[in-house]
Amino acid sequence: MRVIRAYLAEASTANQRLELPHAVFQHLVKVLRLGNGQPLEVFNGQGKRFSAELCEVSKRSATVQINEEIAATPESPIQTHMGLVMSKGDRFDYALQKATELGVTHITPLTAERCDLKLNAERAEKKIQHWLGVISSACEQCYRDFVPTLAPVQSLESWVTEQISEVKLVMHTAAKQPNWPDQAPKAVSFLIGPEGGLTEREVEMAQQNDFQSWQLGPRILRTETAPVVMLSLLQAKWGDF
Repeated sequence: MRVIRAYLAEASTANQRLELPHAVFQHLVKVLRLGNGQPLEVFNGQGKRFSAELCEVSKRSATVQINEEIAATPESPIQTHMGLVMSKGDRFDYALQKATELGVTHITPLTAERCDLKLNAERAEKKIQHWLGVISSACEQCYRDFVPTLAPVQSLESWVTEQISEVKLVMHTAAKQPNWPDQAPKAVSFLIGPEGGLTEREVEMAQQNDFQSWQLGPRILRTETAPVVMLSLLQAKWGDF
């Protein structure tokens, strides 16, 4: 029988009782129609998982009784930081969902010369909240107990200058097939461009900041497909696949 999971950042110890946030209440009680006594698994996004039970369910609120802590799913030994240029529609949601399932550690949405999504400060904040929901829902589904960090929207130029990972990669269709480092790194940062690709200036900027150009095979990948391929390769080579 499938265990219903819920993300509650406030869950820190066993034997505590928490009121459900509105969004979680809506999903569990209004959508799934769960009631008093329903067993759950609760995770806090920081590596803790608990058995729990739904209680005090009313029309407008509910609480959850946190019972005992149970073994959490281990994280991959490799830390991955994805810089992904934003895209319109549900393509960016898909990329975030699949990257989360594949174990990405940090995510930064980027602006770039060919970025087709323009956001003011208010819209950017709303997007961040929406994307956080996409990521936490993916963690619920894939039984991951660490929620990847999502940074504020940032320019590609500033992001590439800040990366300190041992291995830094930029996806570029004109690059050669990758040469894997002999020793497994602890952290990898990788940059994926928008539909239409990165400009030559942006690729050169990344290279000037010690990014290696990589090609993910002979075919042109969509911006939402590239994270799936990149993370799958990294996890198979150095991670937990």
